[in-house]
Amino acid sequence: MSFPSLLRRRSLIVSVASAAVLVGCSTDSDSAGSGGSTSVSARLRARAARDSRGLLRQYDAVLAVHPALAERLRPLRAEVAAHAAAFEEGTASPTATVSPSPTASPSASPTVPADEKSALASLAAAERSLADRRARALLDVPGELARLLAAVAAAGAGHAYLLTKGDR
Repeated sequence: MSFPSLLRRRSLIVSVASAAVLVGCSTDSDSAGSGGSTSVSARLRARAARDSRGLLRQYDAVLAVHPALAERLRPLRAEVAAHAAAFEEGTASPTATVSPSPTASPSASPTVPADEKSALASLAAAERSLADRRARALLDVPGELARLLAAVAAAGAGHAYLLTKGDR
């Protein structure tokens, strides 16, 4: 089996698994708790959406510098966009609540390595780092939000694998 078809097959498996988990997650359960946990959940959702939007900017920057990677990156980028939308779904006003991170403004474009292999490695590192942060946050959130974070963290780990497996 050729590398491109293997990549598409594994991307499809990761995509289907992520979509199935995201579809099963509902935001209603998160608001059923006390006022304190609802505000914690809302803040975490806003931060998770912001982080996903930042990761989208990284994908877009890599695609702008390395358009030949579009076929490989497009499905992963689409999932990251779906993750951002899933987190934004639970916020009062997605555009107002999801503010840029203090370390990166929306207009600031991430630095992209000149060679494709390094660009993919930087995306994989960003995916892995975000997946790890989300996995650690699971301990501090209630039910459905924890499931959503777990699903998105797992998808991010899958993305990191898909981004780096061609290098071996």
